[in-house]
Amino acid sequence: MSAKEDIDDTAAPLIEHLAELRKRLIWSVSAFIGAMVLCFAAAEPILGFLLGPIEQTMRDLGDPNPVMQYTAPQEYFFTLIRISMVGGLVLSFPVIGYQLWRFIAPGLYRSEKSAFLPFLISSPLLFLVGAIFAHYVVTPLAMGFFLGFADASSIVSAILPTLSDAPVTEPPTPSEGISIVFQGKVNETLDISLKMIIAFGLCFQLPVLLTLMGKAGLVSAKGLGRVRKYAIVLILGVAALVTPPDVVTQLILFGVVYPLYEISIFLVRRIEKAREARLRAEGLWVEEDEDEEAAK
Repeated sequence: MSAKEDIDDTAAPLIEHLAELRKRLIWSVSAFIGAMVLCFAAAEPILGFLLGPIEQTMRDLGDPNPVMQYTAPQEYFFTLIRISMVGGLVLSFPVIGYQLWRFIAPGLYRSEKSAFLPFLISSPLLFLVGAIFAHYVVTPLAMGFFLGFADASSIVSAILPTLSDAPVTEPPTPSEGISIVFQGKVNETLDISLKMIIAFGLCFQLPVLLTLMGKAGLVSAKGLGRVRKYAIVLILGVAALVTPPDVVTQLILFGVVYPLYEISIFLVRRIEKAREARLRAEGLWVEEDEDEEAAK
C-alpha cells in the first residue's frame, strides 16, 4: 500500500471528527446564546436575587430603603449583560456537557464510559452546592462584616465618651461633622457576589478532580496524605486570593475546602481498594514490597 493511500485512509476519519466537533460546537454555542437571551430578559430579577444578601444586611443594620447606584450611563446595561452571560453559561451547561459527552463517548471503552459519566454528573451538582452555600451563607457573613464594621465603629464612637471621665457632650446636630454612609455601586457589589459564587463552586470541584486523578493513577491516597501540610498552606493561600480581605470569609472557605480534601483522600483510597480487589481476582496483583525488590 502506498503512502498516498495511507494518508487518504487517515484523512477521512480526521475530517469526520472535525465535522462532529463542528456540529457539537454549533449546538453548544446556540444553546449558550439562547440561554443568554432568556437570562437577559430576566436580568433585573436575577440581579435582585444576587444583591439579596447585601439588601438584607442593609435592612438589618437599620436602612429601611436600601439603594444601589451606578455612576456611568453604560454601567447598568453592561452589568445586565454580564449577568446574562454568566446565567446563560449556567443555564446552558447541561446542553454543553451533553454535547461534550457525545463527542468523547465514541472513543471510550464501556468501562471508561461507566467510570467517567458519574463525574460528569457530579461536577455540576457540586458546583451548584458550592454556589448555594456561597450565596446563602458566606456572602451574607461577608456583607455583614464589612457593613457592620462601619456601623459598629459609629456605635463605639458614641459610647466611648460615656465610659471616660470627660463630660458627656450632646450628639452633634445635623449641621456638624461628617455623615459617613454606604452608597454602593451595582457592579462592584455584584462582583463580590459573583466572585464568592464562582470561588466556592470551583473549590467544591476538588473531590471530582482528585478522584479522577486517582482513577488515572496520577495520585494516591498515601501521597495525598503525605502532602497534607502543604495542602493546608495551599488552601489558605487560595482562600486569601479568591475571597474578600477579611479573615472570617477566608476561614469559612478553608473550613469547607479542607474537609473536601479529606473526602478526596477517602474516595481515592476506595478506588485503590477496588482496583486491588479486581487485580487480585485476575491474579495480576503484585505486593508493593515485591515491586520494590524487582526494581532493585
